[in-house]
Amino acid sequence: MRGAFVRVKGDHPFSTSARRPITIPPIMAARSVGSGTISFGLVSIPIKLYTATSAKSVSFNMLHKTCGSRLKQQLLCATENTVVERSDTIKGFEYARDQYVKFTDEELKALEAARTDTLELVEFVPADTVDFLYIEKTQFLGPDKGGERAYRLLSESLERAKRVAVGRFAQRGKDNLVLVRPYKKGLILHECFYSDEVRSFDDVETGGAFEFKPIELELADKLIQQLDRDKFEPERFRDAWADKVREAVEKKIAGEEVLTAPEAPKAQIIDLLEALKRSVAAAPAAPASAPKAEAPASERAPAVVAKGPKKAEPRKDTEKTERKKKSAG
Repeated sequence: MRGAFVRVKGDHPFSTSARRPITIPPIMAARSVGSGTISFGLVSIPIKLYTATSAKSVSFNMLHKTCGSRLKQQLLCATENTVVERSDTIKGFEYARDQYVKFTDEELKALEAARTDTLELVEFVPADTVDFLYIEKTQFLGPDKGGERAYRLLSESLERAKRVAVGRFAQRGKDNLVLVRPYKKGLILHECFYSDEVRSFDDVETGGAFEFKPIELELADKLIQQLDRDKFEPERFRDAWADKVREAVEKKIAGEEVLTAPEAPKAQIIDLLEALKRSVAAAPAAPASAPKAEAPASERAPAVVAKGPKKAEPRKDTEKTERKKKSAG
């Protein structure tokens, strides 16, 4: 079977224009940032590329503290103590401390990957083997004119096979590792980190092996059940810090005073069992959902029953009993 690939025309930069703290741009229809063709076997599918994500966090400018005017960044030569124009700069690679190899723009251009704008799919892998850690950026893929039926067929085939396509995408002078997967009756493109760009979790100290008491496991399971939901709903969450900044800006514009919030107390480290008990007691009730099958009795944590003080048994008067027996005899 021949390899599959995508030929893409036009630029589709991931960078976004500068944003101001309060201004919220109006919602607009999706706009294509590139076009191309997916080739799979003897099938050609014309497609369009769309920006999938755009950060909305607040941003600030650096101002002069005394007069409030915006500052400009300049390039300063520490050796000659002079301001350098960008036209007088050259790129350098530091191969040793304070030792550089210089490159001109022409030399770097010659080292860039050939600008073919081709996304070549080289293999298909099970979707559940893809680690989210490798995903860096995301773009939507949509069908171009005349490619709707074939585009949808590829999406449904990948969905049915539970596979993700792995490929290479040469753009902006760099050969990028990408994933193409089915998404909401269509396709989506993920630009990924290479393996040497992802640090190993094995370097993280996680402590030794632990054995937990049945009551600890039972309380931990109960806490998870109380906070359990059927699906991830990102629309339920907002950037609280950005909201506070916007509110503070509005107050400052209106001449109102912005009060400083008190510092939150540091979390107190308490006994694990006690912490689980308090967490379960304080957790909100879980939303109504389908009843879950009860675990077999052999897998359930043993019930913990609080026992009261042991009742005192009546003392036997053995000496009096013996005297009665002797008198009767």
